[in-house]
Amino acid sequence: MFLGRVVAPGEPAWIEEDRAWALALAEVEADTCPDCGQPWSEATDAKNEFAYAADLVLCHACATSAKTVRAHQNGKGSTDGLHVHLERRNAKNTGGEPW
Repeated sequence: MFLGRVVAPGEPAWIEEDRAWALALAEVEADTCPDCGQPWSEATDAKNEFAYAADLVLCHACATSAKTVRAHQNGKGSTDGLHVHLERRNAKNTGGEPW
């Protein structure tokens, strides 16, 4: 856990450098698409319409989660308040390598 600098008694909680870093982060976050993480200023520029390539990646954890929820729904189960708990099985249960 990053806790930052240690503030001594009588010192301000934020110094000018802290404020500058916080403002820089806010500026970057304001220019970031929440879905793909690309900068809005680049990704929405018309000249970049064909500048991106995409690859599909299968997350086995998300796939298992989605299949479990779909089976629950197909059995007429409600998804109201439903949360999915995922945990990785150990190697002897999957035939794979231990993590």
